[in-house]
Order: sequence, then structure tokens, then C-alpha cells
Amino acid sequence: MNLKEILTASMVLFAVIDIVGSIPIVISLREKAGHIQSEKASLVAAIIMIAFLFLGEKILALIGIDVNSFAVAGSFVIFFLALEMILGITLFKEEALEVASIVPLAFPGIAGAGTMTSLLSLRAEYDLINIIIAILINILIVYIILKSSSRLERILGKQGINIIRKVFGIVLLAIAVKLFATNVAKIVV
Repeated sequence: MNLKEILTASMVLFAVIDIVGSIPIVISLREKAGHIQSEKASLVAAIIMIAFLFLGEKILALIGIDVNSFAVAGSFVIFFLALEMILGITLFKEEALEVASIVPLAFPGIAGAGTMTSLLSLRAEYDLINIIIAILINILIVYIILKSSSRLERILGKQGINIIRKVFGIVLLAIAVKLFATNVAKIVV
């Protein structure tokens, strides 16, 4: 276990999941669905993330893609997610609302394409145990925020949420650049 890797992986996942920036979406889902099962959404997201952490590389190998190439491609996805956060624009299409606790909250909200890409990118650089701990830390944070989302919205206000979203967007942008630079050099052509 490496504390620095755990903290870095936790920050990457926190920025990609962007649960604080998703508070308005969570509140909207709660209004439309009537109730969000925070425990169920958190548990399902954790299972999806950990399963993908273990099986994602095997799936890529099955189709002939190495982790470093996936990490470079993932750095582009993370880059565009960061741009969305910083500029307040939408590049990715939102999914239709259905069963709010699982779809779209747990997947693809919490454990979506950006999270999956980040997990495999992190796996290319960090020890597995450190990433699993980072996932569990983030799931705990997600659960706490889901449980207290309306209270947080009142405390932070719309402006506070926007500031937090932009700060994490800049952090995510820097992470995307680092992932690209680190993994592009490892790709064997």
C-alpha cells in the first residue's frame, strides 16, 4: 500500500465521478423518481467499478488492445470531461431517465465511461490494492453526498457547486495531460 498512490487515485476518481458537481442532477432525479436509494446506487457502482478493474484488461486483451493504448484513449475522454466541467458545456449525450438509483445514477453516472477509462489508466500506473482502496473511499464519499445532497445544495448554493466543479475540472485536465504523456511513451508500435 502506498498512501501517495491511494490519494492520487482517489482524487482522480473523485474528479471523474464529480459527485459534488452532480448534486443538481441527483436532486432532479430525486424529484422525478420520488426517491433515490443511496445504498443501492453506491453498492452497484462499487461492484461495476471493481469488476471492470479486474476484467477490463482481459476484455481489452481479448480484442487486442493494450492498457497503455486504452489509457491514451482514456486521457482524451478525461480531457473532454474536464472541458465540460471548466467551460460549463455538454459534449456527451445524457442518458434518458429510467430507474434512478441504478440507471442513470450508478451507471453511467457514477461508474460511467470516464470512470472506467480512469480505472484502466490508473491500473497502468498504480498497484491494484491502492486503486481498490481509492474506489472504496470514493464510494463512501458518493454515499454520504447522495444521502445529504439536498442539504449540501442549500449550504453550497449554485455558485459554490459551480466553483467546485470548475476547480475539479482543472485538476482533471492536468491528470489527462499526465496520463497521455506517461502512456504515449509506453505504446509499442
